[in-house]
Amino acid sequence: MAKTADWYFDFISPFAYLQFQQLEKLPGDLVIHYKPVLFAGLLDHWGQKGPAEIAAKRKFTYRFVQWKAGDMGIALKFPPVHPFNPLVFLRAAIALGSQRKAVGTIFDFLWKEGNDPAADGVMAELGKRLAVDDLDQQVQHPTVKEKLKQNGEEALRRGVFGVPTLVLDGELFWGSDSLEMFRAYLENRDLFQTTEMRRISDLPAGQERKIKT
Repeated sequence: MAKTADWYFDFISPFAYLQFQQLEKLPGDLVIHYKPVLFAGLLDHWGQKGPAEIAAKRKFTYRFVQWKAGDMGIALKFPPVHPFNPLVFLRAAIALGSQRKAVGTIFDFLWKEGNDPAADGVMAELGKRLAVDDLDQQVQHPTVKEKLKQNGEEALRRGVFGVPTLVLDGELFWGSDSLEMFRAYLENRDLFQTTEMRRISDLPAGQERKIKT
């Protein structure tokens, strides 16, 4: 019986782009369902800031991503602005059934070629590449918008707090660097059942930081 995992992602994330390039290296009997979600919605729910919202972290993160891509042999070029509004791209993926080809085409447009996400005619160009004449109209359909909302709500119910995140058997694997742990779990479903893994999964907090309001 094939194993099924859900992959939650947002096109705004270069780490999601990097992990997307690695997913095809996972075992062939693993079925992946692609789940576009709005990263900003996750951040708002959990009360977090994104990496690009902290000046020092932003600079480091961009440098690290560019270096990591080169180290992995993955072509990457940042778009001219970042962060950018990813809504239309998330909706485009959903309008096209969240299929790997559509997701990959959008990722390449933004992160391999580094195109301007706010340029005129973006949907027309993506539609041309995907052989869809009315993509600019499809992204405005109420059912597409509702599906994106449902994806976000589903992600939050499952405890997803960031992107990219793979979910299998209710277990979360967050970040592009968690793929090796995900592979280990595929090979050993008892990975988190050791005494120490179970202990730290419910480790009490010794102190809580007071957040300034």
